Amino acid sequence: MPPLLGRSRRRAGQLADPALDDVELTEARTQLAQGRWGSVSSLLTATADDWDRRGHRLVVLAEGTGSAAWAEDWLLAEPESADAAALLACAMVLRSLRGKDGRGGRADKVGRVGKAAKEEEDAAREACRAAARLAPSDPTPWLGLLILARSRGTEEEVSRLFDEVRSRHPEHHHAHHLMAARLAERHPGAGQDPLHEVYDFAAWAAEQAPADSPLAVLPVVAHAERYRVLATAGSEPDDPARSAHWTGRRARQVMKAAFDWWLEWEREDHPRNRVDLNFLAHAKFCEGRPAEAAALFHRIGEHFTPAPWAYPDRDAYQAFSAARGAALGSV
Repeated sequence: MPPLLGRSRRRAGQLADPALDDVELTEARTQLAQGRWGSVSSLLTATADDWDRRGHRLVVLAEGTGSAAWAEDWLLAEPESADAAALLACAMVLRSLRGKDGRGGRADKVGRVGKAAKEEEDAAREACRAAARLAPSDPTPWLGLLILARSRGTEEEVSRLFDEVRSRHPEHHHAHHLMAARLAERHPGAGQDPLHEVYDFAAWAAEQAPADSPLAVLPVVAHAERYRVLATAGSEPDDPARSAHWTGRRARQVMKAAFDWWLEWEREDHPRNRVDLNFLAHAKFCEGRPAEAAALFHRIGEHFTPAPWAYPDRDAYQAFSAARGAALGSV
């Protein structure tokens, strides 16, 4: 999957597994890579309307380079399968984002590369709309459109698609993370503005969600996303541990509230739990609270995520390993 939430340099370090701790998903992904979609069908049937889990599983399954082709075969065999259509839609979105287009290749004089990229984007959007027609209550096809718009769309389009996802699942975890990342990129020259809209958005989402919702961690995610933008612009150090961004009064309040939520609720059952734990461990380590970070690293185990360890342009695994070693060595 292309880096949707910031840049990440690929060195010789270990790569993150987007499946996280979902063993059933890992097994189904292996089967799909071999052209067998039966286990994927069973997995998605069992997932039912657990929308966060369904979105997580479909996006991970869609990342395989052959996933679009296998999903097309599945859809040919079962034309009314909403699962096959959703997998094809997500796969086409991700293929479009990683394709050699205006970002990955140079257009010739007649613009053939750019034209092909535009056609691929349009096809991905139509696949998402077709999947949405087969399952009107499923937010996942709209999540696919939001993933595409997060990188390529206008502000109005991103906002509209987020509303489509949220109208079907108000607490959609992945969609809120995408919005936080996009909003954080507004006004990069504003510097440390405590009233920046990404902070308001994250606070609003956390307040609207039920008490046990992992969106309680979204203010920490917003803080990390804003750091990525400021560090990329050069107004913050590229080493987050040296940045005052993590030690100010507001930052401490946000991190304490999220850590207290984790201590009370934990939510190990959430499919993207490790994503939240990585953001929280990163924040606690950068804040200079290694004992609290160590407790989080124990829960994370081997399931590190590129965001936020890669921010602004670091080797994610090296940054994660160094922070984990320092935190665990301090207790």
